[in-house]
Amino acid sequence: MGRGVRERRAARTVALLVATVTAALAAGCTSGAGPRDDGRGSPQESKQGTSPSATGPSVLAVKIDNAAAARPHTGVDAADVVYAEQVEGGLSRLMAVYATRLPETAGPVRSAREPDLELLRQFDRPTLAFSGAQRKLLPLIDKAPLRAETPGNAADAFFRGTGKPAPHNLYLRPGRIVPEAPGQAALTTGFRYGPAPEGGTATETRAVRYPAARFTFTWSDSRDRWLVGMDGTPATTADGERMAAATVVVQYVKVRASAFRDFLGNNTPYTETVGSGKATVLRDGRAWDVNWKREEASDGTSFTTGDGAPVNFAKGQVWVVFAGAP
Repeated sequence: MGRGVRERRAARTVALLVATVTAALAAGCTSGAGPRDDGRGSPQESKQGTSPSATGPSVLAVKIDNAAAARPHTGVDAADVVYAEQVEGGLSRLMAVYATRLPETAGPVRSAREPDLELLRQFDRPTLAFSGAQRKLLPLIDKAPLRAETPGNAADAFFRGTGKPAPHNLYLRPGRIVPEAPGQAALTTGFRYGPAPEGGTATETRAVRYPAARFTFTWSDSRDRWLVGMDGTPATTADGERMAAATVVVQYVKVRASAFRDFLGNNTPYTETVGSGKATVLRDGRAWDVNWKREEASDGTSFTTGDGAPVNFAKGQVWVVFAGAP
């Protein structure tokens, strides 16, 4: 065999190897493995990941476990907005949304649900951090306009803590997936902040009950905040500080059955956050009965008084508790 022939064959071999490696790297950059969180901590492989926003930084949303075994929470007090929703078995789960600052650690982190996708459409390609999801839900997550982050595609951002049993001990280091807080402009919730509306009813405490969970908000003059209680117990951070909100919204929505069930066969409730209805806004030790409206999933939610005037929230953390419409 001549020298020229050997050189041409060697060149073709090198080119083939380069093409193969390049294709493998490209595939690795566009997908990852995300565990399905079935309540028993058993992961299954799944495709995850959506490219980040091309229009600028957006919010970080983290699904937070709210079972008794998961408390106290870490990093929830740093969130700009905390959403509370009903899940299987009448229990509750939280979604913490971060825009103005990021905690060092957040959690415990749990699995995503179908209503999360509709709720997050109000933001421009947000990052959703969660522990996994049902296999049937994964295609919907892949199609949603968000960036999905799980232990399968961002392993260095998640870790198992000590002192709590699995699956209630998975935590996130937000700075590993979002380099910096995106800022107030990314918080496109439709909320308005400013002076309180006229009127209102003096209120010391307000409770919201799910079939197997309860939230209580008690006004504190000394802290100028609503102290949070969960299932009859004061809610605290991992540092022992009492969790508190500047504004609490009890938003009455339609809660219907979805097409999904957990591993025990319990149906996953679907909380409809697009539409209109009634709500109660708590701030400054007073309560206002108001109307809410969100015409499209890409819109934020507006809150108005009976005469159509916008309702301002107090500056600080907002809790939105979704409750079944009466």
